[in-house]
Amino acid sequence: MLYTLAGGGTLCGVAALVLLIVSTATDFWMQYRYSGSSASQGLWRYCIRNKCHAHTITVAFWDATRAFMLLSVLSCFAGVVLGLSAFANGTKSRRVWTGGIALLVSGVLALLALSIYTGVTVQFFGKRFMDWRFSWSYILGWVAIILAFTAGAFQLCAYQKNIAEPAPANIAES
Repeated sequence: MLYTLAGGGTLCGVAALVLLIVSTATDFWMQYRYSGSSASQGLWRYCIRNKCHAHTITVAFWDATRAFMLLSVLSCFAGVVLGLSAFANGTKSRRVWTGGIALLVSGVLALLALSIYTGVTVQFFGKRFMDWRFSWSYILGWVAIILAFTAGAFQLCAYQKNIAEPAPANIAES
């Protein structure tokens, strides 16, 4: 049961890590119409008529969103590595607990990033472009948040259950 919780946490953590990386790296956080053409925007660049360009202006909300997403990816990676190392050391290892905390922190950082992006997009871009919508990169970020929180909870539950259970008696001592 304990390895199932820790394994489920690690599996959710790996899925969250993949989704966080894809979400952070792709250019489809928002799609809109610009001069009659389809356009999309990511954290690093925007694309109009299938030609992509780096964001040339430095806007605080992009910088904050980028920073929080990158920190979330790093924290999730640390949580996954610590979760994987638990299988070598058993779920009593403090690494399971630390990995669970790292995964929860990853979820919080991604939540901050997507909350900032959502607020600014609705307030600024929502008024600037009439025909706009959040796109799949953005949605993957929200799914990754759920997976990161789930992974962290599984890891912490595995650690807590292992602490609560008494150690099995050694057969040789009987």
